[in-house]
Amino acid sequence: MVQTLPSEFYSDFLSNAAKARKPSPIRGLYPLEARPGMISLLAGKPNSATFPLTSVQIKARSPTDPAQELTTELAGAALAEGLQYGPTAGLPSLCEWIYGLQAREHGREKGEGWRVSVGSGSQDVIHKAIFALVNPGDAVLVESPVYAGILPTFESLNCEFIVVPTDSQGINSGALRTTLENWPASKPKPRVLYTVPYGGNPTGMTASKERRQEVLALAREHNFLILEDDPYYYLYFGSAPRPPSYFSLELEQPEVGRVIRFDSLSKILSSGIRIGFACGPDAIMTAIDMHTAVANLQTSSLTQAIAHALLESWGYENFKTHTLTVSQFYKGKRDVFERLMKKYLDGLAQWDTPEAGMFFWFKLLLKAPGAEGAHEEDSESLIRTKALEKGVLALPGTVFLPDGGKTAYVRAAFSLLDESDVEEAIKRLREAILEVRGA
Repeated sequence: MVQTLPSEFYSDFLSNAAKARKPSPIRGLYPLEARPGMISLLAGKPNSATFPLTSVQIKARSPTDPAQELTTELAGAALAEGLQYGPTAGLPSLCEWIYGLQAREHGREKGEGWRVSVGSGSQDVIHKAIFALVNPGDAVLVESPVYAGILPTFESLNCEFIVVPTDSQGINSGALRTTLENWPASKPKPRVLYTVPYGGNPTGMTASKERRQEVLALAREHNFLILEDDPYYYLYFGSAPRPPSYFSLELEQPEVGRVIRFDSLSKILSSGIRIGFACGPDAIMTAIDMHTAVANLQTSSLTQAIAHALLESWGYENFKTHTLTVSQFYKGKRDVFERLMKKYLDGLAQWDTPEAGMFFWFKLLLKAPGAEGAHEEDSESLIRTKALEKGVLALPGTVFLPDGGKTAYVRAAFSLLDESDVEEAIKRLREAILEVRGA
């Protein structure tokens, strides 16, 4: 039997803002509308008789035969659910599908100390989770390099970044242990660790199973929660079997409840559909839901209904088939990009081959080996000036460093371009590097 942490355990983790937030006086009573015999005069819901939509047809490629187009219709009760206000945590039909997915993918069964909260993309629920767990000025553990899109949320709370270095095997758990074991006794330890464990953005690294297990052990030993931001889980294309998630490995611990997992449909269905979901302890999901109730009420019912209709028509096996097709698509993109990097940037850049995601993280060798000052190389000037002037756009590595320090690294996305554009971009980058070397 799975042992779970009690709900009162999280009182020390919830932020002051989360504790002070009151339930919505309207949405908090929504569940009572489902009680048999109840006549509700509660909510100002528009009458569905005034909605002009009568059905929605979805045409999608077959997961098993891309040449075949399948049609799914959203009508009747399912459409009515999608056109009306819905539960803050997500449409029940979609939430039930997610419970089934997490059981299959991560071995986490419904009713074992966690639940689902659907958001308008995973960024939405991550942002709300941070506000639920972090007070202004708190110290927070973040991997470095880190997803640049999350930094503004922490910065808005004036957080102190406690940087945990990463390498090709993921978070350096040894460095994390050293940091925590040498933490000043007079200063509260960080309560959260943020990480992207598969196809990390920007590094493309995937954390090994051993590193994840070590981090989980440290979370229990030093009492912090893990924010597992995992939009690239289904974009794993490494040669070795995919390592288990933190959410799955947590089952090896004496109790569960220290991992809050964030998934996204953006990379596998559509980025514009804006559906992501958090899975974690009820106390934290409730804090997220209460934030949603006052910020945007809920994630769009219609996009949830459309996504569920498509996913339900596929079934879990065909969903899996689709995600494997997507991951192999990006593997092909990666292979093309790396082949051309070897052709044009050999001796001018260094990198580890990514095994998931959409990015290459590579170090520019802006000075010849042994040249004076080679250890002080910085990619920012080249990327923002010479590369831009030559018509190639990439991100200098400094934007992914919590402290904004100098680095010779660059992030390049390989998801969209065809081979000819990739080749031209890398040739232009080569020219920029050689110009700097020759200066």
